[in-house]
Amino acid sequence: MGVTPLIILLLVALWQCALIGYTFVLAGNAADVGARTGTGAALGTQSGECVRAAKEDLPSAWGGAAGVVCSGEPGLFRATVTLHVPVLMPGALNFPFKVDGVAASVKES
Repeated sequence: MGVTPLIILLLVALWQCALIGYTFVLAGNAADVGARTGTGAALGTQSGECVRAAKEDLPSAWGGAAGVVCSGEPGLFRATVTLHVPVLMPGALNFPFKVDGVAASVKES
């Protein structure tokens, strides 16, 4: 009976670690989707299409405060997605630190 609070605390810590890892996965995947979409979009609409695709790829609990930056470089199109890490429940409260996901894709001719 006395060990129950320790077990609950351990489960909460494991859940928070899973949320941190999932946030890294979401940021990287959204950046990848944005970069791939930006390379295939028509000139002049690349950045807007990149941002739209990256935000659509995120679940609503993470996507609301997501920062997406898309830019073109010689031969590459780069997307950076910044997400806040939630505290125990996505969409309720966030830690003050952020997670960045960066991806680049070769521009199509």
